[in-house]
Amino acid sequence: METVIRKVRKGDEESLAFIQTESWKAAFHTILDGETLKRCTDPGRAAAMYKGLLEAGKGNGYILLLNGRPHCIAWWDAARDPDMAGKAEIIAIHSLPENWRKGYGGRMMDRLLSDIAAAGYTKAVLWVFEANARARAFYEAKGFHATDRKKPGLGTVEICYEKTL
Repeated sequence: METVIRKVRKGDEESLAFIQTESWKAAFHTILDGETLKRCTDPGRAAAMYKGLLEAGKGNGYILLLNGRPHCIAWWDAARDPDMAGKAEIIAIHSLPENWRKGYGGRMMDRLLSDIAAAGYTKAVLWVFEANARARAFYEAKGFHATDRKKPGLGTVEICYEKTL
């Protein structure tokens, strides 16, 4: 399969929303309550969010194409928490479930970490649902470690992971 990772651009919002919402449905159906999951997987709402980010030039978004079809997305920016100044934050990394565990998420993460380091950051952080064992194992395999920071999020608990680049 031909794999291409490129920066997102205006016009990608529908693909970004589709990948995010389908990934959320598959990954979080046992973590989030039904109403929260339904609200967070509304494709129109997700597309509007991505359109706003693209129009504002906010953050650094990427899309991975398999044989020309969108499969995986990711987004990073400067860390949003004021006490994490100087760190980059991986805000999202999602892929369509039919190709999980085939290495595409790993390729995307490698691209993000390379770009984050090239931008001058020495540490990357991300937040993940504490109950998301699959994602946590992925992040740990990529060299991230759980910190003692936790916060409530969408009716569950998120834990902060960090990696020195």
